[in-house]
Order: sequence, then C-alpha cells, then structure tokens
Amino acid sequence: MSDYYDAFEMSPVPAPGPDTTPPEPFRGIYGMPAFVTIPTSDLAASVDFWTRGLGFFELFSIPGRVVHLRRWAFQDVLLVPAESVPEQAPAMSVSFACVLGQVDSLVEACRALRPDSVDGPRDTPWNTRDIAVITPENARIVFTAAKPFDPASQEARSLEAVGITPPGVGRGDNEEHA
Repeated sequence: MSDYYDAFEMSPVPAPGPDTTPPEPFRGIYGMPAFVTIPTSDLAASVDFWTRGLGFFELFSIPGRVVHLRRWAFQDVLLVPAESVPEQAPAMSVSFACVLGQVDSLVEACRALRPDSVDGPRDTPWNTRDIAVITPENARIVFTAAKPFDPASQEARSLEAVGITPPGVGRGDNEEHA
C-alpha cells in the first residue's frame, strides 16, 4: 500500500464524526464513473422503497424504460422494468456511503416499509458501521458509515498492519506513533 495518497477532496463523503452531516442530494448531470442497474417487476413500488426507505430521489425518468435515482454525487441507480426478479438476494452487494447519523434513520425507514429488509447495524474491522438492506427487487444494498478514527483501536491497528495510516503519519515510519 505504499503507492496510495490521500484524495478525499474528490469525494462527496464527509470526514467521519459524531455530528457529521451528509452532503445535500446532488442534482447535477455528469458522466457517471460507475452506476448500478437494477431490474424490477414493479417500477412504482421500487421507486417508492428507494426514495422513502433509502433516501434516493428521482433525478429523471423515461416512462416505462428507466428511472434514474441518486443520493449524493456518484451514487446513481437505474431501475429498469423486468418480467421478474430473482426469488432471493444474491451474495453480491452494492455499497453506498452514508454518515453515522443516518444509520438509525435508514434502518427505521426501511423496516417501516419492509419489516424484514434490514440486517444490522454491525461494526466492521475496517472502521465502519454497516447495514445490509434487501430491496423489493431482491438486491442486496449495503450502507456503510465511516466511524471516527481512534488511533488506539483494534481497527486502527488492523489498518496499519496492511499499510493504511491516518493523515499526517508517514507511510512506513512510526515516528508519530508514540
């Protein structure tokens, strides 16, 4: 991991913290560097769940063809009509960043619409708090919120063991680890 560098200024994801607020929904048009296309047999029900449960908004739609949903910049989902959807969610998932203050409200909103749709929250070894949501299309969507960095935590030690150090700490040296 010695060839990486901090490039957080490119991301809409804010620095983690207990009072971090999420960015506003992004309504600009841009060339999408990545997006997910999800087939649905009930476009209206899917749009309802994604907007009311997951906090996306409808950027635009082409009736009967596609609904383009978005939250923050670079969090794009295309819902497209299909005859049927898988009977169960695949092991594969797609993840979207959120902030810690959104985790509980996402869980509540999704469970209000589909009571058994959420697994978690759970903390990860890479210092995030995640929830997994199964949508009406049986897509597995993970919302992941970075937790504030605690240099004395097991997560910090695990990240350092693979070469990821906090900003301001030299790559490969320990002079600031006193």
